[in-house]
Amino acid sequence: MEKVVIKATKRDVVGKQVRAIRRAGQLPAVIYGRHIEPVSILMDAHAAGGQLAKLTSSSLITLDVDGTEYPVLVREKQRNYIKGGLLHVDFLAVSLTEKLRASVRVEFTGLSLAVKDFGAVLVHVMEQLEVECLPADLPERIVVDISPLVHIGDGIHIRDLVISDKVRLLDDVDNMIVVASRPKVEEVVVAAVAAEEVAPVAVAGGPAAPEISVERGKKEEEGKDQEKGKDKGKDKGKEKK
Repeated sequence: MEKVVIKATKRDVVGKQVRAIRRAGQLPAVIYGRHIEPVSILMDAHAAGGQLAKLTSSSLITLDVDGTEYPVLVREKQRNYIKGGLLHVDFLAVSLTEKLRASVRVEFTGLSLAVKDFGAVLVHVMEQLEVECLPADLPERIVVDISPLVHIGDGIHIRDLVISDKVRLLDDVDNMIVVASRPKVEEVVVAAVAAEEVAPVAVAGGPAAPEISVERGKKEEEGKDQEKGKDKGKDKGKEKK
């Protein structure tokens, strides 16, 4: 990978005054590590934001702070979730002669015939892998070729990966990384067919639900009205007598 260098200067301003720094187009950050005291720094927000956007958490970069270079990894990015800009960055200073442990992102590539021919769904079981190596040998990403997934049920395990002998994988070699799973559409179709089969309210061998007829309801109302009319006629006859 090409060496990435980000220019920075030391920062004395802390607390609420940092807001004024951000408004001036500067990005506050801090460098910390095992062998150094924390160093508060400032970077050009536009330039640094563009460079950091292309990097992963396992990308080794160099911070040039007033002429002093620090090999670092990005440990945390704080963002303004409304505007999307960076608010603060934490950098971990590393020693180029000491091995470290880090999480490396998994990137999938290639064409799976299980997906193409059988409509399989790729289930990404692991999105990151834990590794141990020297900082200079730390991969930005681990590329996994999914072309061996030919049939539904095929999977790729950690033991199937081919990586540099300078990098040691720390996860269990039997762990599955990705698997070609049977499409869930079939399950949905089966469920829909089953629902249609049991849609009628009547249960086999049991009484059927009564049908409600608008006409029958009208006739019942008319019958009640006629009975009321007869009763009124009887009452009038009694009064005449």
